[in-house]
Amino acid sequence: MNLNKVLIIGRLTRDPEARTTPNGQNVATFSLATSRNWTSAQGEKKEQTDFHRVVVWGKLAEVCSRYLVKGQEAYVEGRLTTRSWQDAQGNKKSTTEIIAQAVQFGAKARGGASSNNEPREVEEKSSPDEEKENLPEEEIDVEEIPF
Repeated sequence: MNLNKVLIIGRLTRDPEARTTPNGQNVATFSLATSRNWTSAQGEKKEQTDFHRVVVWGKLAEVCSRYLVKGQEAYVEGRLTTRSWQDAQGNKKSTTEIIAQAVQFGAKARGGASSNNEPREVEEKSSPDEEKENLPEEEIDVEEIPF
């Protein structure tokens, strides 16, 4: 049996970066920071922060790049993947990323939250018909969004 499932809640370290691949596919990337707090055996308070690269594809990438902002909380559900390549100097490089399949938007950095205190969930849909049902056709004014 195999399982590759990641569930993570953290804060965005920067605004998402959106782009389109040469074949027209939307992709967005952002980084989430997660912190762990504990008290050492000597009674000293400790904190460790980890940074996680998140990659989002398709319509979900478009929505994330439009509405997520630096400092905002986000819940990401997805899978881990590792990529390797050679840089211009011939050095081997690698990175581990979370490929997001669902994202919930949480409170913004300055204490703002969604109007009903519920995080908004966005999930990648498998068919274009399902995407059309959930997204409005007209242009959205960012100032009107309640979260």
